Amino acid sequence: MKQTWRWFGPKDLVSIDDVAQAGATGIVTALHHIPTGDVWSKEEIAERQRVIAHMKDGRPSGLAWDVVESLPVSEDIKKQTGNWRTHIANYRESLGNLADAGIEVICYNFMPILDWTRTDLAWRLPNGGTCMRFDLTDFAAFDLHILERPGAAEEYDKALKDAAGKRFAEMDDAHRSQLLRNLVFGLPGAAENFSLEDVRTHLAEYAAISEDQLRANLVTFLEEVVPTAEKLGLRLCCHPDDPPVPLLGLPRIMSTEAHYKAVMDAVNSPASGITLCSGSLGARPDNDLPGMMERLGDRVHFLHLRNVKRESDEIFGSFYEAEHLGGDTDMVALVEAVLHEEARRKAAGRTDWSLPFRPDHGQDILDDLGRSAQPGYPSIGRLKGLAELRGIIAALSPRITAET
Repeated sequence: MKQTWRWFGPKDLVSIDDVAQAGATGIVTALHHIPTGDVWSKEEIAERQRVIAHMKDGRPSGLAWDVVESLPVSEDIKKQTGNWRTHIANYRESLGNLADAGIEVICYNFMPILDWTRTDLAWRLPNGGTCMRFDLTDFAAFDLHILERPGAAEEYDKALKDAAGKRFAEMDDAHRSQLLRNLVFGLPGAAENFSLEDVRTHLAEYAAISEDQLRANLVTFLEEVVPTAEKLGLRLCCHPDDPPVPLLGLPRIMSTEAHYKAVMDAVNSPASGITLCSGSLGARPDNDLPGMMERLGDRVHFLHLRNVKRESDEIFGSFYEAEHLGGDTDMVALVEAVLHEEARRKAAGRTDWSLPFRPDHGQDILDDLGRSAQPGYPSIGRLKGLAELRGIIAALSPRITAET
């Protein structure tokens, strides 16, 4: 398993030096400054590779850009409106430029509007650390009483609506404004400047798009770009919905094993695969992560290993970002399934047998609390997670190697 680390570029408060000291051997990044739908030029890609390869003092970092996360899919492509055909052509050109640079794994998502959703970006833990949290009552209070989305009341039961009304009444203006900022943080590049009207406008654009239509649009996108990926030797991998449930009336099409299987069957190519995110998928109690790895592992090209603690047994419920070994996903069983898949690939002679993974998210602890890095991406919290995952790998690898 290849140990990688997500890095948000030169403005990231967790530096390349920090990543090298954490012991990761590869970088997961993206050209976030390039507008969605535009081409990633060879020059921009090469510049990012150059920066990754060096520490602050100019010495070699020993790191390379291994995985793209994400080459974003535009809202026009997702809705098949506006400049979607031009954006697909640009996407293919970007794939070619990435392949020329030697980068083979491309993560993307097909979530409408929001890349992820949390109600609290720094929820205090009993030990004094903080983590991200999704509180269903807070979310319903926002949906019903702040956003005032038409039809929202029909999507919640009476108990939740009553609780949301009480929660909203208890909020002062500062709390309500903070909740809006937290929820729109998952809008790419929009955390500081999206208003309620902006959110309402975006939602209205999806009003006529059903789950089946959005899935058909994803299949169309893949039919357009997967042949290019095959020709270039690239592996595309779709990230699941986060959280993996319908939100704000938006359709969700990558939330369960059945969702993934439907898309993989529709475009049946090794170049079209899965980013298996144990945190996103693990927020649903009916998702069996070790089993998904066993059954879908042939098409898994990238792994996000993190854990969440669910606060109920409901499909749609509250949860928070737990320690990597402390949540509801059996991380030992999941890593074991990954190692078995790697052994199968190696025995079959596959060149992609070593799967890249990253310690996704992490709790803010120790010096992280004063660093104010990207929410969910602290330095020490992820280092702790990576160390725990390394321990699992080191403990299981000898036995699995002996069995094969």
